[in-house]
Amino acid sequence: MPKQTAPVKKNEIITLKFEDLTHEGNGVGKINGYPLFVPNALPDEEAKVKVVKVNKNFGFGKVLELISESPERVDPLCHVDCNGCGLQHMSYQLQLEMKQNQVKNAMKKVAHLEEVPIHPIIGMDDPLHYRNKVQIPVGEKDGELITGFYQKRSHRIMENTETCVTHNEVINEVVKAVRSIANRLGIKAYQEEKHTGVLRHIMVRTGHATDEIMVVLVTRTEKLPNQDVLIAELTEAFPNIKSIMQNVNEKRTNVILGKKTKLLWGEEYIYDRIGDLTFAISAKSFYQVNPVQTKTLYDKALEYAQIDSNDNVIDAYCGIGTISLFLAQQAKKVYGVEIVPEAISDAKKNAKLNGMTNAEFFVGEAEKIMPWWKAQGLDPDVIVVDPPRKGCDEELLKAMLDMQPKRIVYVSCNPSTLARDLRILEDGGFKTQEVQPVDMFPMTGHVECVTQLILKKD
Repeated sequence: MPKQTAPVKKNEIITLKFEDLTHEGNGVGKINGYPLFVPNALPDEEAKVKVVKVNKNFGFGKVLELISESPERVDPLCHVDCNGCGLQHMSYQLQLEMKQNQVKNAMKKVAHLEEVPIHPIIGMDDPLHYRNKVQIPVGEKDGELITGFYQKRSHRIMENTETCVTHNEVINEVVKAVRSIANRLGIKAYQEEKHTGVLRHIMVRTGHATDEIMVVLVTRTEKLPNQDVLIAELTEAFPNIKSIMQNVNEKRTNVILGKKTKLLWGEEYIYDRIGDLTFAISAKSFYQVNPVQTKTLYDKALEYAQIDSNDNVIDAYCGIGTISLFLAQQAKKVYGVEIVPEAISDAKKNAKLNGMTNAEFFVGEAEKIMPWWKAQGLDPDVIVVDPPRKGCDEELLKAMLDMQPKRIVYVSCNPSTLARDLRILEDGGFKTQEVQPVDMFPMTGHVECVTQLILKKD
């Protein structure tokens, strides 16, 4: 049988009509049935395209010139090539449709659950300036400090591109101020190649409901030159700064934060509110970056949990206790488990802060703690999971099936791994009732989902 070859060659220039989008937002066009994935192209557009990579079953291209434009094309507010928010060229309505289709396709092709209702995605009234946290690398050029995002697929900082349309606007201003003051004070940037210099990253966090600001200065060295002057100027310029922390990362690594974090000024926490609850947020806390949609997401999780005052609930991957405490408002008892000790320390603090005595938190791997709980006689009525992008560990899924709760609420940031895990839970005796997509990250290809499952009755 003759070897099949692609109908295009690398560096060839072709005219291509686009008919679809990938889940990352790339345009899809076909030449003799052979798909080419092309960034910055939309369905119903035609373009001159340069073929940049050819694989056996698909290839990649680059738009050289648009011949016809989609009515869904909009002019991006930002033209920085950082790969952070790559959907700015499409209307917000098209972004939502793309994400809705991503969820539908995963449910159909991976979970084989075509009959399950997938509700229309919940978008934002204003899809800009939603991020409450940012980490910006610091570099040096011609003896001056620069801050900005790394260029796509590189470790080169694009000079002074720290302003982003998805960031809370005050964050952009604080980063610029830190750079300007540190530059004037002669604080040197970290040099990756030589492993010299001081300032590696600037992290800024904000409380959406409180307007409180935390600044974290990530340094290679314990000593931060002229720190008192830096603190004085920064806090004078931004009275809402409540916390200035230093994180020391002495290692040659791409990991941003080191193990040691110390307080330089103010308090170790800033505070935020979601609904009726208040949360203390530390430098290393995992806290959702879109506070407006977090409330939407958690309200939906609570609705799907259908908790009453007699219910015992397990919150696996509980983080700093955000979902746990929402659940504890209605449950008899909530058991939270999380592998990160600092997160559990924050969760306990947050329970105390809100006067919640019916939430307990444990350090450990959920897949190991839950079988132990079952052996101790804990039979949860509801299990809530909010795993990382890779989805639930197989052992955790087994532990959930063994516990046989009445309901499972699965919060997911990755439709593919959600669908994979739903198939396992379905085969283990649960029925997927409904899925609610939520747009937590406008201008990006990411989509969050809340899914309700119920135990099938024999």
